Amino acid sequence: MHSWSADLNALLSFNGLVGLITLSVLEIILGIDNIIFISIAVNKLPIKSQSSARTIGLSLALIVRSILLLFVGWIAGLKDALFMIGPYGISGKSIILIGGGVFLLIKTWQEIQEKIHSEGEETEIKDNGKNTFSAIILQIIVIDFIFSFDSILAAVGVSGNVLVMISAVVVSMVLMILFSGYVADFINKNPGIKMIALAFLLVIGGILLAEGLLDCYNFSLPEEAHLELNKNYAYLALAFALFIELFNMKERRVKRERDLDI
Repeated sequence: MHSWSADLNALLSFNGLVGLITLSVLEIILGIDNIIFISIAVNKLPIKSQSSARTIGLSLALIVRSILLLFVGWIAGLKDALFMIGPYGISGKSIILIGGGVFLLIKTWQEIQEKIHSEGEETEIKDNGKNTFSAIILQIIVIDFIFSFDSILAAVGVSGNVLVMISAVVVSMVLMILFSGYVADFINKNPGIKMIALAFLLVIGGILLAEGLLDCYNFSLPEEAHLELNKNYAYLALAFALFIELFNMKERRVKRERDLDI
């Protein structure tokens, strides 16, 4: 039987608090793609509903991740092959990653096409069955469930204490709820930033799809020869693109001020 009192004592120790802080920071970093997706998804709703959608979506995401942390053994079991296709294995993990990657690619591509064809004009938000409050919340839950795997595997790698992992998820999610509105406003007010964010989600979708396919391929290799994708390059590319766009924003602001002076 799991000893929660032992977990609590470990959490309140110096090493436990250091692990909590470290894991909280890591959870926030891994949650960047989640925040971007939520910020863009809720933009489809009326302005008065967007804050509630972000809060509810992230709160449900917190519940989902906390529950999943209680079933770490089940998640580990998802790595096992459900069936084989020749030398390649199809696991629960690969099905989730491939399905999630395809979902994110399609959803993000639709957003990019809509942004391109709208030509910067504000379109009226219509309740056509696609952009309802419940539909947006459902999308947030689905994508967070997919993104949770990286988060949970990172948590297990940093700390084996379930209470520390859940506490780190709570801390990171509370901070995301508090600051997600500012992130959303910044993305929506800057078209260049929004396109970069969409392109980043497109890359993440491709990475999820590739990870799922690679997971299937790894069953044909000995464990020591397994291949893994490094997502750090995607985050570095995002940081570089944002760095360039900040210069572009500064240039546009200076030009506007100069034109007003003339």
